Amino acid sequence: MNNVKRLPHDQYFEKDVVISEVDLGQPCEECSDCPGYSPHSWRKTCSGCKCPRDAHTVFLDELQNVSERLGFKSNSGHLSQGVIQNSVDPSVFHYSWAPPGLNTLSKIDEFFSDFPPEKVPRIGTPGERYRDKQLLAQLPKQDLALTYCKHVSSEHHNSYEDFVSARNEIALDIGYVMNVPQRGISECYECQEVISPGRQCVVSPRFGCVDALNGGEKIGDRSPTASTNMISSRVWHPACFKCKQCKEPLVDLAHCVHDGAIYCERHYAELLKPRCAACDELIFSGEYTKAMNKDWHGTHFCCWQCDESLTGQRYVLRDDHPYCVACYESVFANACEECSKTIGIDSKDLSYKDKHWHEACFLCSKCRVSLVDKQFGSKLDKIYCGNCYDAQFASRCDGCGEIFRAGTKKMEYKTRQWHEKCFCCCVCKTAIGTKSFIPREQEIYCAQCYEEKFATRCVKCNKIITSGGVTYKNEPWHRECFTCYKCNTSLAGQRFTSRDDKPYCAECFGELFAKRCTACSKPITGIGGTRFISFEERHWHNDCFVCASCNTSLVGHGFITDDTDIICPECAKKKLM
Repeated sequence: MNNVKRLPHDQYFEKDVVISEVDLGQPCEECSDCPGYSPHSWRKTCSGCKCPRDAHTVFLDELQNVSERLGFKSNSGHLSQGVIQNSVDPSVFHYSWAPPGLNTLSKIDEFFSDFPPEKVPRIGTPGERYRDKQLLAQLPKQDLALTYCKHVSSEHHNSYEDFVSARNEIALDIGYVMNVPQRGISECYECQEVISPGRQCVVSPRFGCVDALNGGEKIGDRSPTASTNMISSRVWHPACFKCKQCKEPLVDLAHCVHDGAIYCERHYAELLKPRCAACDELIFSGEYTKAMNKDWHGTHFCCWQCDESLTGQRYVLRDDHPYCVACYESVFANACEECSKTIGIDSKDLSYKDKHWHEACFLCSKCRVSLVDKQFGSKLDKIYCGNCYDAQFASRCDGCGEIFRAGTKKMEYKTRQWHEKCFCCCVCKTAIGTKSFIPREQEIYCAQCYEEKFATRCVKCNKIITSGGVTYKNEPWHRECFTCYKCNTSLAGQRFTSRDDKPYCAECFGELFAKRCTACSKPITGIGGTRFISFEERHWHNDCFVCASCNTSLVGHGFITDDTDIICPECAKKKLM
């Protein structure tokens, strides 16, 4: 690699010195019970709360620069492929990390513009914590130097060194950022979308570069900063530069190349070597344990509680962790409600409302018959067979008076209850079920029977009045049934009168029953306030009570009878003279 020197492994770190990435006593971010981080003797977990190491507050006291973590040594101010180091500390712009060569806030902001906010390493934000965790996850130190391995036996040291050397030589590198040439066309290798000229892209030195102005000629070892016309054979949007396996952005652009794809170092290593699920170290021995779809050092497949080996032993899986039988029963097994003994893994655990029983202990509290696969009832924290429960506690149907047996469906309305078949109309006896019903006093009616029995009926046709209607003498009528007794003309909304409790229109009433005017012979009905005058069994309309000779109105005046006529006094004098 051009301008890059890798140190021998014995110079990466001081021998037998472990640089602590997590201080003792640091709080756990996933649970509230942790007294503070205390490392397990060989698992990558806290011995106090059993949460992963990186769940605790991480302090990267050493090797925060990823190039140092990988073992790269700069030469003449270069890191990889001639990429110039930052001349400005990114913390000046409130970032905990920024790609080398981006020396202004605008360039750094452009680089992170497409990243989710929680993954942008701004100082004092969740993004800074995210980067710390990704350094631990993607670049585990035990993969980088033998110094940090506790479980690689001496006989496999050479295999480990060969693996690291081969990885460093053919796969491991740090990406760099460049601008797409103004006259070049670049497509993101991940999302296949075009990266506009002048925009930032990420380049992997492992894929080489081509010259955009010289027919696509491969540049080889030329520095990508030497020409603005050079583009990589593969480029990525900054946010698309991700591990193929975990899909996380590659921390500080550190990556490995395998079969044309990019991976974080962790997942690259796992393509080639098994990793112990307990200690998180790669396994170089040909003999190891496979269990729970994971790989383990033979001595590390142990009970999560007591650390006793489970190789060749029975174990129980709980929350994705294996437990020996004894620990599982002591920590998780339930106590039998009947005998108070532990319900072991070889016994059936029967449960009801947070209570548990051995199969043989699941008995009726009264008659002691087994309740396994039978209906039962519960009362006052005790369980009973159907017969015993019914005899002591069952309520009775308001329809038939029989008890509700355990498991029987019950229909309830207010304070009353029925068997499903007893909840029926008191008239037609049809089961109501979920249909609408109408309660009346202590009886239940279906809608049709209630209507037939209690709905208002017309006194004339005896049919139900469903809408509107007329009330006459406190009795209901259909509007169309309330008619004149004589001519059947509708009286609804009209003036009418009655005779012998029968309604008549004004015309018919006048024809049949009204007095008749002596003058005009028409009925005197009195409807509408019409006045009339009576004299010696004769009757006149006010307007008809006039002098037979001069037609002068005699209303309120004296008059004289002349046979069947009435005349005014003046006309009477003239007639006598």
